[in-house]
Amino acid sequence: MESLAIFDMLLPEFIMSYIVNIETSFPKNFYEQEDLIKKLKTAWQGKVNNLSRVKSIHENVLVKSRNLAAPLDQYFKFRNFDEKNDLFIKVAVELAEESIKKSLKNFDLCGKDISSLWSNTVTGFSIPSLEARIMNKIEFSPNTKRVPILGLGCMAGVAGINRVSDYLKAFPNEAAIFFSVELCSLTFQIEDFTVANLISTGLFGDGAAAVLMCGEDHPLKEVAKMKVIDTESIFFPNSEDVMGWNVGEKGLKIQLSKSVPRFTQEKLPGPIHTFLKRNDLELSNIKSFIAHPGGPKVLNALEKVLDLPEKGLKESWESLSENGNMSSVSVLDIFKRHMNKHISSNESKYALSLAMGPAFSSELGLLKWL
Repeated sequence: MESLAIFDMLLPEFIMSYIVNIETSFPKNFYEQEDLIKKLKTAWQGKVNNLSRVKSIHENVLVKSRNLAAPLDQYFKFRNFDEKNDLFIKVAVELAEESIKKSLKNFDLCGKDISSLWSNTVTGFSIPSLEARIMNKIEFSPNTKRVPILGLGCMAGVAGINRVSDYLKAFPNEAAIFFSVELCSLTFQIEDFTVANLISTGLFGDGAAAVLMCGEDHPLKEVAKMKVIDTESIFFPNSEDVMGWNVGEKGLKIQLSKSVPRFTQEKLPGPIHTFLKRNDLELSNIKSFIAHPGGPKVLNALEKVLDLPEKGLKESWESLSENGNMSSVSVLDIFKRHMNKHISSNESKYALSLAMGPAFSSELGLLKWL
């Protein structure tokens, strides 16, 4: 352990990793929230005691529209988890391929220019993993290093960027792609009328995103949008029941505690301030907050934690409204929204990325605009 500490001290401080580009892709099945409410009320007639509750729950999550992996009627015809997961693999590969190709095309790159390919999902299962299937669609080198991530849930968008950043510090002359696909709608349990499932049917949407990153010595550094300065992983013991999935014969069943906003407000301030202090910063130094939108109550709690005014997490609220909660993909969509709006200036500005996930746990990233 002592030798590792000495090695860390010898690493040049200027070795950093860079976010070059983020692209998103969405399924073609687009629905307004009102259309989804009408369909569910019709399908659940006689099954849910108070149908007006369905409408109020769906309106309270403040989602206006969503993209779904399948046409709406198909969700009432799935017979088993096999059918859902087969569709998951098909649509996930299509969306991942689309977002990766867009990212490569932006810089006249091909798959062989990428040394490492990282995939993430928590809404389906694929063995071989998604990045292996992508390599049969896009011509990557057969020596590409593949890393699949599973089980980190909503925080995997920030965690994926952070782990690729760690990798690129060790291989500063390489470029890597991290992509995430979440088809949350395929986890919907149509016969589950618990409050948690009613919330999930109103809240979650589908999408994919690809993040192109490079190391300190790679030419893409010159066109990068952000650099990653520091990262932090936070684990809160004995909190597995706060959020996650229960896996059964019908697939993935949502586990969602109403304590998530309270956990957010009580548990996150300390680690965030410690993380910033480690970098000689305070919340007042952060100009951009890239936060995963768990839902309205979680966003309200985060704004209090980050000392922001109501609706201060503007891009997070916009993403939630237009796409729903896409699990790990949401924060990547929010990254992209910030990038689209950011105007370069001579003054370097700090950004903080954060997301929470199952366990209960969190991932933080300190970045700087370029």
